[in-house]
Amino acid sequence: MSTLRDPFERLLDPARVIDHALERRLYSRDGSIAQGDCGLVVLPETTAEVAACVRLAGELGLAVVPRGSGTGLCGGAVPLEGAIVLSVARMGAILEIDPEVPCARVQPGVLNLDLTTAVRHLGLHYAPDPSSQQACSIGGNVATNAGGPHCLASGVTAQHVLGMEIVLADGEVLRLGGTAPDPPGYDLRGFVVGGEGTLGVVTEVTVRLTRDPAQVRTMLLDFPTVRAAGEAVGGIIGGGVIPAAMEMMDQRMTIAVEAFVHADLPVDAAAMLLVEVDGTPAEVAAHVAVVEEVGARTGARRVRVARDEAERALFWKARKSAFGAVARVAPNYYLHDCVVPRTRLIEVLERIEAIAAEFDLVIMNVFHAGDGNLHPLIAFDRRDAEQVERVHAAGTAIIEACVAVGGVLSGEHGIGLEKRDFMPLTFSAVDLDAQARARDAFDPEGRMNPAKVLPLGSRCGELVLDAGSLPPGTWL
Repeated sequence: MSTLRDPFERLLDPARVIDHALERRLYSRDGSIAQGDCGLVVLPETTAEVAACVRLAGELGLAVVPRGSGTGLCGGAVPLEGAIVLSVARMGAILEIDPEVPCARVQPGVLNLDLTTAVRHLGLHYAPDPSSQQACSIGGNVATNAGGPHCLASGVTAQHVLGMEIVLADGEVLRLGGTAPDPPGYDLRGFVVGGEGTLGVVTEVTVRLTRDPAQVRTMLLDFPTVRAAGEAVGGIIGGGVIPAAMEMMDQRMTIAVEAFVHADLPVDAAAMLLVEVDGTPAEVAAHVAVVEEVGARTGARRVRVARDEAERALFWKARKSAFGAVARVAPNYYLHDCVVPRTRLIEVLERIEAIAAEFDLVIMNVFHAGDGNLHPLIAFDRRDAEQVERVHAAGTAIIEACVAVGGVLSGEHGIGLEKRDFMPLTFSAVDLDAQARARDAFDPEGRMNPAKVLPLGSRCGELVLDAGSLPPGTWL
């Protein structure tokens, strides 16, 4: 009996075509709480194989969901209605490193931290550093326009992609951008970065590498109130310092992380700031002085400067272990990554605290304070259906609170399924229609990662009807 896998086995080694029920179930999820329906998984290793798989999927009328490491937090890589998952996990080669530009040409399955590790001996690194950088892939970073703690000064993924290769829905292979200062033609990199796989499959990326700073200082400040910590954030930047990174963690999160990392974190503080400055020795000394002065002025109980590289690494281990540490509180978490104006940070944090009380939920905060990119994590148990309802209601309330003060839906995680239906909060019908038309130019049949990013009905004249909502004989 013919199966869905048969035609794909004529393109790929059978071991790279997966249709076992358990494995399809694993690929039906990503790092979010969304659950999908995976029809088949294919694991190409070359651009030619990606193009062949996408072309065959089109002939069979199947949707394709590109997938990196599956660490995304917005449901962007969750397949729906039996779609094919095209994983680039086996496309993990660093193809070229040019220390003069400096840049690297990589396949999309290269892990974020592996790239920095590969160029560290050259005094270089790849600046975007999501907390999941040990597991997330460059391809996934491109799909979501990922950021990370050190993107406050360096910028998110879009600022570090020089060029790329992408396979469109019909199998055509395009190259966009490059290392030249002004490549000919329209610059479409900014459209594809953050496209969440809805425009095609990115099969190669040329990324800018960043030279390591001459000196780095990392400080940990602890505060008796969240308000005081928020005032310090504004004070440091208002004092003329743009730190390499500035992260905030509230007490609930600090306690959970300390139990795992044992970094002597201030578990009795209401909030702590992790501030890192870099540059020449003179610049670093001046910036440390500003941070210490602002800390004293805003009520910091202590400014602890990392003694050496080992302690600095321990501080960062604490920060980047935060999401995993939530498991000490509850088996599941749900989070958003809205961005709010830094001047409204304290107000929004107080509103989130009120939302937690209103819905009787535990909300823990760890986020990129310097650019107002919040990460409120709602700790919960998904086996409790009534609690899950409250979690979603609280999530909606958080998004609405952020948008109400001029915020946006996402700073680095993307829109995916999770925030798709909130898009009309920040985009007009005309805006959404324009985005849908641009998407159609890449994928006119809508087969690449359908039902993501744009809500149903985005196109002007597009109708969304419930089955049986029209009387018999209605003509459209």
